[in-house]
Amino acid sequence: MTMNDVIKIAVLPGDGIGEEVTEAALPIVKALNLPMEIHRGDIGWACWQEQGDPLPEKTWQLIRHCDATLIGAITSKPVREALRELSPKLQKNHLEYVSPLIQLRQKLDLFANVRPCFNLVDREQPFHFCIIRENTEGLYAGFDFHPPPEPISQLIRQQKRWQHTSSQDLSVSLRLQSRQGLQRLFEFAFQYAKDNQFARVTFADKPNVLRQSGAFARDIFEAVAARYSAIHADIANIDAAALWLVRRPEEFGVIVAENMFGDILSDVGAAVMGGLGFAPSANMGHQGCYFEPVHGSGPRITSHRANPSAMFLTIGLLLKHFGYNSEAERITRAIAAVIKDGRYLTYDLGGKSTTEEMAQVIIEQVIHPDLPTPVFLKQRSDAKRLTLDLQLQQLKQYSTAEIADALDACGVDGALLHIKPLTSGIKLAGPAYTVQYSPYQRIGQAFKQAANYIDNVPANAVIVIDNQGRIDCTVWGDILTQAALVKGIAGTVVNGAVRDVAKILNSNYPLFSVERFMRSGKNRVQKSGEQCPVSINGVTIQPGDILFGDDNGVLVIPADLLAEVLAKAQAICETENKIIDAVKKGQRLDQAREDYRYDQPWLNSSDKG
Repeated sequence: MTMNDVIKIAVLPGDGIGEEVTEAALPIVKALNLPMEIHRGDIGWACWQEQGDPLPEKTWQLIRHCDATLIGAITSKPVREALRELSPKLQKNHLEYVSPLIQLRQKLDLFANVRPCFNLVDREQPFHFCIIRENTEGLYAGFDFHPPPEPISQLIRQQKRWQHTSSQDLSVSLRLQSRQGLQRLFEFAFQYAKDNQFARVTFADKPNVLRQSGAFARDIFEAVAARYSAIHADIANIDAAALWLVRRPEEFGVIVAENMFGDILSDVGAAVMGGLGFAPSANMGHQGCYFEPVHGSGPRITSHRANPSAMFLTIGLLLKHFGYNSEAERITRAIAAVIKDGRYLTYDLGGKSTTEEMAQVIIEQVIHPDLPTPVFLKQRSDAKRLTLDLQLQQLKQYSTAEIADALDACGVDGALLHIKPLTSGIKLAGPAYTVQYSPYQRIGQAFKQAANYIDNVPANAVIVIDNQGRIDCTVWGDILTQAALVKGIAGTVVNGAVRDVAKILNSNYPLFSVERFMRSGKNRVQKSGEQCPVSINGVTIQPGDILFGDDNGVLVIPADLLAEVLAKAQAICETENKIIDAVKKGQRLDQAREDYRYDQPWLNSSDKG
C-alpha cells in the first residue's frame, strides 16, 4: 500500500464509552481529508447476549475486507455473569465466552501490543517510553484450568505437598512461551526502538523466581540484542521495573514483556501519563492489525463524560502505521494544547466538558494549528458554533446528491428547484440569513437602499434572498459580492435573477440563482422582511437552517436535523461502496442490493442486523 491509496478501516465502536469516544473522535479523519473509508461493524457484549458470540462471523468478514480495525471498547465479564446475561434462547447451548480481543489477537496472530507513553499533562517534565507486550502466549495463552487436566494433575502430585490435594481444589494457569514467539517479540521491540529513535530496550520479567522459563527467555533476548549493538539492552525484574517506571519514567525507552507482565506495566504507564484517558494502543502482526484505547468500556463512568484523548491518540497510531506521521503529530500537539488551555476538559482532568465538547475542541485545534489555544471559545454558545463549523466541514465532503438521499431518509424534501450555480466547481455551506423582497412600483430619482441588510449578516452565513422567483429585475450584483467577500460570508442563494455576472465569476464567490438579467431591482422591489421564514418553491427556510449547494443545485437542511443527516449520508455512502465492491468482485447487482439492504441504505450495520 502506498500513500494516497484508499485505506479501508473497520470501525467497531463496541460497548459503553467505546461508542461515545469513537463517534466523538472519528470526524478527525474527514477533518484531515485523509483517503480513508470507514466501514462500521458490531462487536462486544450485545453481540454475545444476542448471538452467543461477541465477534460475529459478519464482523470477521468485514475485518478481512479492511486494511485495519479501530475498536472503541469491549465489556468482558466472568463466566457466571456471561452465562447469566446470555439470551434465554441460547442458555442451553453450552456456549463459552471468549473475549473478542483475545480472538482477534490469536486468530490474526497479532503478537505485539504497542503502548506508547508520553507526558501530555506536564510538558516541563518530558518523558517518552513504549511498552511492547507479547499478545498471544504467556499467562494469557488460554491454558487456564479448574480442575487441572489429569496429565497436569499427575505432574502436580509428583511434589509431596500436593499429593493429597484433590484436583477439584486446584486451579492451574500455564505461562506458555515458545522460542518463535519470544524471538519475533524481541525482534519487533528492537526494530521499533531503532525506527523510533529509542536508545534502550529493557526486558521486564521475573527470572529470579521463574528460573527456567526466565533463563530460556533471557537467552533469546540476548541473542536478538546482539544484532542491535547501537541500542542498550538490559533485563529488569518486573517489580523493580514498575517502581522505576513511576519514579523515573524518562530513563526508559522500550520495555518489552510477556503477556500478563506487559498488561500490568501498561496500566502503570497509563497512570504515569495521567490516566487511562490518555492511553492508546496498537496490536500488530505480520498479516494484520487493530487499534484501541486502553481504557475499556467504563461502566462506572457517567454517560458522555469520558476523556476522548485516548481514542484520538489511538487514531494517531493508526495514521502512523499508514505513513501519516505529520497528521498523527498534529493530533498529539492539539491534545497537549487543549490540556494546557484547561477550559474544555472532561471530569477526570478536573473539568466539566462532555466527551463531545472536548473532542470538538481537539479537532478544531488540529484544523487550526496556528492558534495556540481555541481562544474564540469563551461561552457555551461559542462551543455550539464550533460544533456547527465541524459539521459544515463534514458536509462539504459530500455531494448534494448524497445529502438529498439522506434528507429523503429523514422524510424531508429540501431541494430548491430551478436554482443553479453561477459557475461550476464551487460548494456552498452555511446557516441561512434570510431576506424577503416584495414588489415596489415607484420608479423615481431616489433608490430604496434595500440591500443595506448586508451589514447585519455574520461571517460564514449564507444569504438567502427570496425575490419570489422574479427574473425581470435583479437583487444581487458586484457591489454586494465585494461586500460579502470582505465580511467572510459563505455565499448567496437568490430566488430570482442576478447581474454583473462576469465580475462575480472573477471573484470566485459562491452564487446560486434562478436566472441572469441586466436590470436592477432598485425601486422595483423593496425589502419586506429580514431573518424571517421564507418559502421557495414550496420549501420553507427558517433563519439558521443549513444551505448546501454544488454543481447539482441547492438543498435546505433543517438545523435540528443536520447531525442526523450527516450520519445517514455516511451510512448511505458506506452501503453504496459495499455494493460497488461486491459488483466488482462478480456479484449480481440485485443480490448485492439485497445483501446490503439498499432498500434502506441509511441504516448502520447494527440496525441492518
